[in-house]
Amino acid sequence: MEKSQRLPLRRIIAFGVGDIFGGGSFNIFNFLYPVYIVLAVGLSPFYVAIIMFLGRVIDAAIDPLLGHWSDTVRVKYGSRRRTLFISAPMLVLALFLAFYPYNIEGSSELFRFFAALFSYLFYCIVSSSIMVPYWSLASEITDDYTERGRMTSWRLGFSIFSSIVCVALPGMIVDAHEGNQGYMVMSLVFGVAFMIFILITAIFAKEGIRVDTRIEKFSLKEFLKPFKLKSFRQYLFIFLGCQVTMTIMSSLFFFYVMFYYLRDVTAAGGDSFAAYISAAIMFSIQIVALPFYLHLIKRIGKTKTYIVGAIIWIVVALSLFVIEANSPYWVLFLLAALMGFGISGPGLIPHAMFGDIIDVGHLKFGVRDAGSFSGIGSFVNTTSQGVGLAIAMSIIGMAGFTEQQPGMPPIYYQPESAQTAIILLMALTPLILLSIAIFYCTRYRLDKVRHAKVLAAIESGDENERDLILRELEG
Repeated sequence: MEKSQRLPLRRIIAFGVGDIFGGGSFNIFNFLYPVYIVLAVGLSPFYVAIIMFLGRVIDAAIDPLLGHWSDTVRVKYGSRRRTLFISAPMLVLALFLAFYPYNIEGSSELFRFFAALFSYLFYCIVSSSIMVPYWSLASEITDDYTERGRMTSWRLGFSIFSSIVCVALPGMIVDAHEGNQGYMVMSLVFGVAFMIFILITAIFAKEGIRVDTRIEKFSLKEFLKPFKLKSFRQYLFIFLGCQVTMTIMSSLFFFYVMFYYLRDVTAAGGDSFAAYISAAIMFSIQIVALPFYLHLIKRIGKTKTYIVGAIIWIVVALSLFVIEANSPYWVLFLLAALMGFGISGPGLIPHAMFGDIIDVGHLKFGVRDAGSFSGIGSFVNTTSQGVGLAIAMSIIGMAGFTEQQPGMPPIYYQPESAQTAIILLMALTPLILLSIAIFYCTRYRLDKVRHAKVLAAIESGDENERDLILRELEG
């Protein structure tokens, strides 16, 4: 493919709709799944921590293998898209089992735990078999710096739109059905929808960069190779700052709204529509804010844009310390809008940076290992999210959170210690994790000018030019 050629919009859309699954499933599991385990399955937050941690560890363990396999196995239509095509139908079953109501009256706690655990593990494996090749495909559609930003903005637009739908509609479907049947209906509806969009990506999002076929055995050396790249190590801290923060906060969001902010409303039998609306507002504002951050990228660069959004996110999160329980709805909605505006920047930037990192790896190692980089990136990201979730849910459990028992009335009032733990985690997580990410943003050197030099060095094959730009980036 010729450099700087503008991508056809249909190809960008075909690629972008694949992240309808990524953004949507992220919210279904981070917002709804912990509440589902506690209130529907009837397990304590300690069990939630174990289930989600083990699921993320298994997911992380297979990511590098999937990435390496997709790098070394080539077929006519591309190993990335072939894997998406195979995995898409399996997603329907995996999502259904993950939300199957195992809270049968008379069932033991041990049965419910293992049923939920193995269902979640199966889902994580299927999800990984989709997201790893999808990440890799992102770097192989084009190598143009500007077009990657355009492609990423469309992708995130679809992803955030899906996030809005999947933070509100799943809960509404569940609430519209008696008992726990709504979870089965919800999982089938979204499982089929996700499958269709993934198949569109698999069929129509054609690669624009030719990648040579290589047959190599997986080895620890190959697994660790991306870590030799300083730019990649810095990128991971920037990426994880946003991802782990978002994972913890989204998992605790409904806990915060239902068990603290609206505790009197829900305890009196009121519904949780305000939680769905506020979450939808938060993700809607992320879409609205994208043009602002895209403009900032052009003016001040990617890392400085990330810092702007991260600071906004931190300040809004700290305001939770001064917001009282049972405050008016408009305060909650305003809080969600401001937080969504802050999240949009750090959410956009790492995705736009990934393809640039692959180019530096190509220059340094002489081969284009997008699958290996996405595999190890997903491994670190997924493991970090699992650890973060396990710590957060364990803290809530130790603070005295009371889980739902089978056949008993819903529990909405929680001990003050549990409410305090939820607020502390929601307010301080962005401050701690995003501050680390900001630190690495200040040391990241791969800007637009240097990226152009990377592409020129790849094209020329000149060793002196290669060494010069690598010293400039990695020194």
